[in-house]
Amino acid sequence: MISDWRFRRGDPIVVLTGAGISRESGLDTFRDIGGVWSKVKLEDVATPEGYARDPQQVQDFYNARRAQLTEAAIQPNAAHRALAALEAEWRGPVFLVTQNIDDLHERAGSRSLLHMHGELRRVRCTACGDNREEAGAVTIADVCPKCSAIGTRRPDIVWFGEMPYGMDRIYEALVDCELFISIGTSGTVYPAAGFVTEARAHGAYCLELNLEPSHGASMFHRVLNGPATELVPRLVEALLDRQ
Repeated sequence: MISDWRFRRGDPIVVLTGAGISRESGLDTFRDIGGVWSKVKLEDVATPEGYARDPQQVQDFYNARRAQLTEAAIQPNAAHRALAALEAEWRGPVFLVTQNIDDLHERAGSRSLLHMHGELRRVRCTACGDNREEAGAVTIADVCPKCSAIGTRRPDIVWFGEMPYGMDRIYEALVDCELFISIGTSGTVYPAAGFVTEARAHGAYCLELNLEPSHGASMFHRVLNGPATELVPRLVEALLDRQ
């Protein structure tokens, strides 16, 4: 899978994951045919303007998605577990950046992890900035436990028009890494779609694992197509066997 990559043991690795890896655990994707954006208007539930117009509609949308994470059938899959094993067993740093807002990577055991688009199970107060875990439903009548403001607790999700989290940290890792792996992404959402360009410009070997070639597939040194639950464990096994 990576026979043409020249590396040293312990070289830094950056992994980017998208909706494709969570889809195999039963979670809806956003952009695929039949995905979330075919059922609701993104400007209604995924923009600051939509939240300002109807905050309870937005809360209800994310409450439903948060509740889905508690369903017994929604569990980390083999791809999530393989990435956690890579982090635990690779001799160098493995930095996982995910566009996903679910918690499946954490539940699989990943720790060096950044949710660039936020997390379903967190809410933040627009009045005081308090940010904390929240597993239950949130309403516009909720009181912030820190500042006591009413109706100011919004989903800790990066909406369209907002800056993703951790960009400085991500670009530092892309500059330093020797291997960049993109898994289950469409290659259409920026800034994540540009990560391969940044990594490659600084000498990293770039590998895409996806059900089908992404929009940015031509930028990768190698593209492997198939289910993440099959490709990711094979890749991790190959990496660990070579170190």
